[in-house]
Amino acid sequence: MPDMSSGAYLECINPKCSLRYDVRSANVECTRGHLLDVKYAERPSIKLKDLFYRRRNPMGSIFNESGVWRFRELLNFCGIDTEDIRECSDTLVSLDGAEGRQSKPYHMSKAAEFAGVNGDGFWLQPEGYNPSGSFKDNGMATAVTHAKMVGAERIVCASTGNTSASAGMFAANEGMLCDVYIPAGQIAPGKLSQAYQFGAQIIEVDGNFDDALRQSLVDAKTRGSYTVNSINPFRIEGQKTIPFRALEYMNWDVPDWIVYPGGALGNTSSCGKAVTELYEWGWIKKMPRIAVINSDGANTLSALYNGEFEETRLQWNRGLPDEELVMRYYKDMDAAGRRPSTKATAIQIGRPANILKGLRALEATDGVVTMVSDSEMLDGMSVVGLNGFDCEMASGATVAGIRKLVRQEVIKKDDVVVGILTGRQKDAMLPVEYHQNPDNCFAVPPRR
Repeated sequence: MPDMSSGAYLECINPKCSLRYDVRSANVECTRGHLLDVKYAERPSIKLKDLFYRRRNPMGSIFNESGVWRFRELLNFCGIDTEDIRECSDTLVSLDGAEGRQSKPYHMSKAAEFAGVNGDGFWLQPEGYNPSGSFKDNGMATAVTHAKMVGAERIVCASTGNTSASAGMFAANEGMLCDVYIPAGQIAPGKLSQAYQFGAQIIEVDGNFDDALRQSLVDAKTRGSYTVNSINPFRIEGQKTIPFRALEYMNWDVPDWIVYPGGALGNTSSCGKAVTELYEWGWIKKMPRIAVINSDGANTLSALYNGEFEETRLQWNRGLPDEELVMRYYKDMDAAGRRPSTKATAIQIGRPANILKGLRALEATDGVVTMVSDSEMLDGMSVVGLNGFDCEMASGATVAGIRKLVRQEVIKKDDVVVGILTGRQKDAMLPVEYHQNPDNCFAVPPRR
């Protein structure tokens, strides 16, 4: 039995297994190969809402400034006295309170018009304001906190760019070593340069992101390194604060939809876990619906969830999904030589590591999955720019996906929608190439 003295423990997500582990375990899977959840023994009081609101005046505490640790009572896997600033300083990892600090929902009128929704109920939340430029810093703060808790000296990740930047930044700040496995030639230079800047050891892998992740996990076991990809349940805990901030900004009135791009599905998983817990705790009165937007060049979840591969739709099925269907799909991919292919490299993932947790989130929220083209994502990215906000191409999937679901009447024009923009633009040539082509929807080509 795990030690419950901290009030938290790890539990396998498979209900037939349900193995439990001590919160100080660095395992990302149970002994039978299933992913793990961080679980909390106590139900947090709804009165914490008032405390979180008061902390928006940080009163000199970086942990109140932090958009992650401001909610530390909901993430207290360390079992600390959350009001003891010295204990927070000794335990919690933070980039001077900057992670999540500037992240909140914004109205963007041009993006709303493009998506075809009522602007008053349409919000986009840019996570590119995080220190390393993407949503990853939310989860990296908690993952590296746990790495510090278990005494890890080296963290490791596979990355298409944003994870490497975030991991490198946090590792440098904490004096840890960091190994980054990348698919050779498939990472935006602006993202790769960040990892180099923070002193990470780059390890190039022949293949795609899925190959890089597989190799990183093998090497992490043999070298005793600590994995910080989103299969790490403690990283998921930090990413829960993305919907926490959106809901708090909306006075905990639940939107009809929360929309994310779909890559490894860590965000889908964390959002599902967040809203499920809040609903069970009585903090919210209804569940929002989650929409996941795949690239049509990396559409594993869409193909399986919508029954495009076989007639059987892949479902969570109360914890008993048809994992053989997933394996058949991967085998078919390999036999046909199909590899994920999109200019939105942040979501160029063919084997989503969190696919099962993602299915759980979709079942809990009556969620939907769709896919959009590179051209549609570029339009979505560009119209966000016309509102004075910066986002990467993968974030354009959120706007383009909302537009598609509105046209299909899945999302109603007067629904309240929060779309997550996962990162800022780090591939300088994408907007240059887009605007140099006058045929593109929002192009402003140069004049000679």
